[in-house]
Amino acid sequence: MAACVSENDSDKKLEFFLNVPFPCEREAAIALQSLSPDPEPRKGGITKNLDVIGHTLSVRWTADEARILRVSVSSFLDHLCLVMETMDAFGPPVS
Repeated sequence: MAACVSENDSDKKLEFFLNVPFPCEREAAIALQSLSPDPEPRKGGITKNLDVIGHTLSVRWTADEARILRVSVSSFLDHLCLVMETMDAFGPPVS
């Protein structure tokens, strides 16, 4: 897992990137489908983009304020933990 926070000079937005490796592409796709339906509750101020590349779930946040970014990332990590615990409890996906 790799993450970095940077401030873009052109529009003064904060960015946060998170890459979550999974054992296989299918599990990464399941996590993407489970986490994608939740739009950000606040209109404006933050965007979240999810994508799967190989067996890695990649997430990118862009926010106007650090507080909004922190709340969104924290909530996402809570949901991600729940998804991973659920997949672990039911075992590997079946084709």
